[in-house]
Amino acid sequence: MSASLPPGYFDALYEASPDPWAFETSAYERAKYAATLDALPAPRYRRALEVGCSIGVLTRQLADRCDALVAMDPARRALERARARCRDLHHVQFVEGQAPGDWPPGRFDLVMLSEVVYYLDRHDVTRLAARAAASMERGGHVELAHWVRETNYPLSGDEASEHFIGALGTSFRCLAQQRTDDYRLDLLVAC
Repeated sequence: MSASLPPGYFDALYEASPDPWAFETSAYERAKYAATLDALPAPRYRRALEVGCSIGVLTRQLADRCDALVAMDPARRALERARARCRDLHHVQFVEGQAPGDWPPGRFDLVMLSEVVYYLDRHDVTRLAARAAASMERGGHVELAHWVRETNYPLSGDEASEHFIGALGTSFRCLAQQRTDDYRLDLLVAC
């Protein structure tokens, strides 16, 4: 099995392209973002964490549902673009770091993991689940969104999602799952 991808992997991608996954222009991304946000059961979240915010396209949309939002990414160039995109959103805080090694302090009632868990190996997915569980308010939500077609990452979207859900154990239960030909969404609640 491959090791988790290092932060330098993402730095190199953003050096080569300001939007390496076409977040700003992709019909796939637009549809997935809409489904991701539609799946959230709460109309508002007090304090949310988005791990792997990239250039802030989903961040901008998610911020409309949050009193406070912490958006984290390991790639400095991506964070610069995310900050610029969200410069008028004073309730959004950007943090440079790579989970699970880096994790912002405090409690959250939403942790968003959109297309990030499959960049980690199984050991780091287990650590990520522990970090999410330890910082989650009771009744808070974790949402996973992952590409399910073939990848060149340490885990597939299905492997990453299933391992993360399993690592949470009985402290979370699944509220909803949705699957298309391209992606899967998993919504969990802290018990």
